[in-house]
Amino acid sequence: MRALHDRVAALADVAPGESVLDVGCGTANLSLAVLRAQPAALVTGLDPDGSALRTAARKASRRRVPLTLVQGFADRLPADDGSVDHVVSALALHHVPEEDRTRFGAEALRVLRPGGRVTIVDFAESDRAGRRGHGSRGHGSGGHGSAGHGRGHAGHGPATAAGDQHAVRNLEGGLVRLLTDAGFTGAREAERVEHRFGPLAFVQATRG
Repeated sequence: MRALHDRVAALADVAPGESVLDVGCGTANLSLAVLRAQPAALVTGLDPDGSALRTAARKASRRRVPLTLVQGFADRLPADDGSVDHVVSALALHHVPEEDRTRFGAEALRVLRPGGRVTIVDFAESDRAGRRGHGSRGHGSGGHGSAGHGRGHAGHGPATAAGDQHAVRNLEGGLVRLLTDAGFTGAREAERVEHRFGPLAFVQATRG
């Protein structure tokens, strides 16, 4: 999964000194990927699972990297209006109930500064039309970790999104619609990956 998190960090393209909020950080795999890509970033990981956050804190301590960790939920982001440069999330939003997903969209827009960007990877529909994706090489090794809310995804197979009552909301551009409806500009699917856990979409949008 490291390559997947590294790809989110690369797409986010965080500059030195910029603030990043990792929503549904789990054990901090994405947060640490952001810090690998940009050691001068100011990263905060948010997750409701206290056990996952304790593991995240141990990881950050072993790597001697500065990482702020906060216990909380996607629909109530712990940041002031216009105070964050980037909101990122990896395989977390499909866990979030629909009403709270809508609130997440509004909250992400609220906390981002003008020009700030959200970068998300989560389950998508299978690419039956033959659209070219990012490819699956390098994404199949390693454990899945705790990218969402501290819960693993070991039971997910290639048909995950189609068969999961939460993930199905991501189908047919659901994440792009979520961000567009929240008021973001330029919401788009940047890339597609056929992963062993199922099809994944990288989605980005900007606060105007």
